[in-house]
Amino acid sequence: MQESHARVYAAIAAIPRGRVASYGAIAARAGLPGRARLVGKLLGQTPPDMALPWHRVLRASGQVALPPGSRGFREQCRLLRAEGIEVKNGCVPLSRFGLDADLDRALWGLPA
Repeated sequence: MQESHARVYAAIAAIPRGRVASYGAIAARAGLPGRARLVGKLLGQTPPDMALPWHRVLRASGQVALPPGSRGFREQCRLLRAEGIEVKNGCVPLSRFGLDADLDRALWGLPA
């Protein structure tokens, strides 16, 4: 596995329960700003033996990226709600559940 891919997976794994992050925020945290599509691609190629909180990764708008009504869409919404995250019409209010632009503080508790 490439080191950059490992950093993406580590950033996804670090999203706390009850919080969400955008593809772009994960890319930035992994040191790959502007590579949101790579994050999506890697999520789709996650090794089967790697357990990741994939459901916590959303579009920058807070929208679930999977096609509405699909099995994956329903599963992602179910998993988010099970963590107490509000999902309405496939969208999570990032102002309440999203990690802000300061991911180091949000993920690791570091001072601003």
